[in-house]
Amino acid sequence: MATGLTIGRVAEHAGVGIETVRFYERRGLIKQPPRPRSGGFRFYDEGVVERIRFIRQAQELGFSLREIKELLALRADPAADCSDVRMQAVIKREEVTRKIRQLRQIQAALDALITSCPGGGALRTCTIIEALAGHRQTKASRLAQPRQRSSNEIQRPHQIKKGGDVKTAIFKIDGMHCDGCARIVEALLSSEPGVRKAAVSFETREARILFEPQAASEDRLAAAIRNAGYKVAGRSA
Repeated sequence: MATGLTIGRVAEHAGVGIETVRFYERRGLIKQPPRPRSGGFRFYDEGVVERIRFIRQAQELGFSLREIKELLALRADPAADCSDVRMQAVIKREEVTRKIRQLRQIQAALDALITSCPGGGALRTCTIIEALAGHRQTKASRLAQPRQRSSNEIQRPHQIKKGGDVKTAIFKIDGMHCDGCARIVEALLSSEPGVRKAAVSFETREARILFEPQAASEDRLAAAIRNAGYKVAGRSA
């Protein structure tokens, strides 16, 4: 007699719909069991319920399905290190922080549009309609427009054009517990606009960053370290 759970029972125990289970199968997040030779229902291992709950929790935290697939692969890899997962979480937090900043800009733009609206009269006098149609360049419409990113922001660190003024910042860092922590800080610093090169050593508890002062600042680099959960103990240049 076959043992395991039918797709309906899996969905019930995991708190999702059957179509969600099938969707995860199509995306390669869970494995579809083979159909019995004698026909009938497919039976799932009970571990798939916990796996679906993991996927759902990761989605609620803002991870994409691609990122969740990477987390699942790390989870199944006996050679994976906790720092690898922490790096994924730190990067996701930085992404969420950027989205919050963008939403605040949108909120400010909407506030300005609402304030400028007369609140009555003919529709042709509505400043909101005019701004959205592009007929009027108000402060609100300028806020609502996406900020044009500079070439330094668009390019990855290794693509930044060489030449011009550069500075070196050296930070002492407290709170790193292993080489994995150093890799996390190094990756985040390297992704900062204007950074040409970042090297972080767990042994010396030190970060050395080569950056373009017109595109980056020591305060912003120090903030990136603190946002990763570490403490800047000192700096020199």
